[in-house]
Amino acid sequence: MAAVACCWSYLVVVATVVLPLLLLGVIGVSRAQLLQVGFYSDSCPDAEATVAAAVQDAAANDPTILPALLRLQFHDCFVKGCDASVLIRSASNDAEVDNGRNQGLRGQEVVDAAKAQLEDQCPGVVSCADIIALAARDAVAMTGGPSFDVPTGRRDGLTSNLRDADVLPDAGDSISVLRSRFAASGLDDRDLVLLTAAHTVGTTACFFVKDRLYGYPLPGGGRGADPSIPAPYLAELKARCPPGNLNARLPLDRGSGSGFDDSILRNIRSGLAVIASDAALASSNATRALVDAYLQGPSARRFQRDFAAAMVKMGSIGVVTGEDAGEVRDVCSAFNAS
Repeated sequence: MAAVACCWSYLVVVATVVLPLLLLGVIGVSRAQLLQVGFYSDSCPDAEATVAAAVQDAAANDPTILPALLRLQFHDCFVKGCDASVLIRSASNDAEVDNGRNQGLRGQEVVDAAKAQLEDQCPGVVSCADIIALAARDAVAMTGGPSFDVPTGRRDGLTSNLRDADVLPDAGDSISVLRSRFAASGLDDRDLVLLTAAHTVGTTACFFVKDRLYGYPLPGGGRGADPSIPAPYLAELKARCPPGNLNARLPLDRGSGSGFDDSILRNIRSGLAVIASDAALASSNATRALVDAYLQGPSARRFQRDFAAAMVKMGSIGVVTGEDAGEVRDVCSAFNAS
């Protein structure tokens, strides 16, 4: 996910997926069960609508903010759990967000805007961690992906350290590294395939592709292009990302970068993935079989439902819950004064 920057479209709600809390067994069951759909129904009844409105307002001005919000949740949850630690800003540049793996991370301003409105409505009630989760859910729906319920009740964490973000998946990761990173967060091969499929929408900078095109270590020595890239596609990528042009952007999902669908999986299967970590799914029998299954047969009909389940599962990683843990920040970018 570290390679994703953004480009999404507007609201199309395809399906409603109601997910039982039994799907949340990623971390300790007792903590996961403290999350519940409609957690704020009494304490702040307009919380979810307020977040959705903030996301819609932002997308109306800049549709590319939508995949950025999805990336923001990935980058929060993969580092010590979904606790909004990625939102903390530090004058000394030693917070989680300052890690190079968070390069180009966007969407914080949308969370800040929603938080400001919620503090006016119900001060000290809605956590920044929940706003991130709800905003990502809304961003998926606004691109034509599934609409699904997000259990809430997270609290905000009390630490944010630069080096903690070293665990984030990277654009150049091999399949073994990806599987290891996902497993460390309680996610399995199916989750890896489904969450990678979020790259069906959005763009990436040539910076994250350059090593596949010009710096890949070759068997006989030296460096060049990744030999797994089909020749016609290699020529296409080099034309889009010539040497030295690191800031040019291209869709992560070739030919279908503006709406949520299974095209990214088709491209991965055909050798047309843009970044190395996406292409890596075809290099393992286990993940390749899952990619194939979501493109044909009964599993294909479950793709959107299973994607929603994977999002909910990811959103419960390491959650901080209960009145005696964490805090509800007054401002998402700073810890509360002690």
